[in-house]
Amino acid sequence: MILGAGGMLGTDLCKVFPDALKFTHHELDITERELVIKTIRENKPDVVINAAAYTKVDQAEDEEELACAINGYAPGYIAEGCALAGATLIHYSTDYVFDGSKPEYIESDQTNPINAYGRSKLLGEQEIAKHTDNYMIIRTSWLFGKHGRNFVDTMMRLSPQMENVKVVNDQLGRPTYTADLALKTAEIIDMEPGIYHLTNSGTCSWYDFASAIIPNVIPCTSKDYPTKAKRPRYSVLRNTKTTPMRHWKDALKEYLKEKRA
Repeated sequence: MILGAGGMLGTDLCKVFPDALKFTHHELDITERELVIKTIRENKPDVVINAAAYTKVDQAEDEEELACAINGYAPGYIAEGCALAGATLIHYSTDYVFDGSKPEYIESDQTNPINAYGRSKLLGEQEIAKHTDNYMIIRTSWLFGKHGRNFVDTMMRLSPQMENVKVVNDQLGRPTYTADLALKTAEIIDMEPGIYHLTNSGTCSWYDFASAIIPNVIPCTSKDYPTKAKRPRYSVLRNTKTTPMRHWKDALKEYLKEKRA
């Protein structure tokens, strides 16, 4: 069963799992506890993949209650349903559960989110663990894909409109192609329960990422480009449990090629 099937990641998951039961946000509101539990119990899936999420990082500063309802408490309801149905829960979390004080993070590192979005996602991790032991929480970062708004598309839109596009060069992380993440999810589905860090390989700044997309980008600092939500300076997720995914530059090349086709 795939929840959030209409989103950027959810759409790619539907391609990898074509026979799955699929629910978009309009078909199942994951914040409705009784309905979520009833839907899971009635359908008796072996695996529930939750790709539904509130993803507006800056807006979450003003809507933390809503972010926590979707990213925090709702995954707990899904976990309750999974426990009753004997299903494995696969859920996606974020690099923003960390504060950025270390150059990279492994799965067992201490969490300490510094913005509302990160707090909402950490709450989701905690609520899942409270209600089931049979879960895989996949932390990922900097998602881009064909079926939703993302940084790559934003750069391509801004480039012809502006002489130069300013992008921060002091926040480091790992871009992740949703098509690759969906395939990797299928690969690890039978592995041990727990937390997994899954991103494309290779570390870069947002400026480095932008430079691989458009020609007219110039670097700036986070101070030069303040945002409502504070971002971690380092949010590199190191995978210690599975084989690495391909380099983000190779994934980006494929994405751009398909967009231009």
